[in-house]
Amino acid sequence: MPSESLPVLGFVAPSGSGKTTLLRQVVAALRVRGVRVGYLKHAHHTFDLDRPGKDSFEIRAAGAAQTLLASRERWALQVENGLKGADPDLSEMLSHFEPAGLDLVLVEGFKHARYDKIEVYRTALGQAPLYPSDGDIIALVTDDPPPGTPHPPILPLSDIEPLIDFILRRSGLPN
Repeated sequence: MPSESLPVLGFVAPSGSGKTTLLRQVVAALRVRGVRVGYLKHAHHTFDLDRPGKDSFEIRAAGAAQTLLASRERWALQVENGLKGADPDLSEMLSHFEPAGLDLVLVEGFKHARYDKIEVYRTALGQAPLYPSDGDIIALVTDDPPPGTPHPPILPLSDIEPLIDFILRRSGLPN
């Protein structure tokens, strides 16, 4: 659903499950294998790339609908969400990536969107897993026994290599 030309794979779990920690390891391991990774994170709060007093912040605060910050190292485009209070649309957000420079986009969150997702599950959090009610969850990353059956394929949380192999196979990328 999200992108016809670029493989997209999501990671979902309740807050505190270690999604971001795991994704840092995944991105580094994929980079070692030569995969160019894009990353999209769904934030449940407001955020700013710059701070009060900086020119770009003040211009945006004055009403600029888009603000592009550029340097020799990187550039970032901030676009004001016209639908304040509404969650961003996954497909729309993915359309902003430049597919020519990427092999794969990893998404953190957007758990209610319809796309392939990997669930990070930890029994210690005391929360029910998402996979029984989400048919788009294609794998479970955990070191805990999953409650109930059937469940999607299980990948170990303590060994990242099987997860990397799974991601590459699922995305149609070379191992």
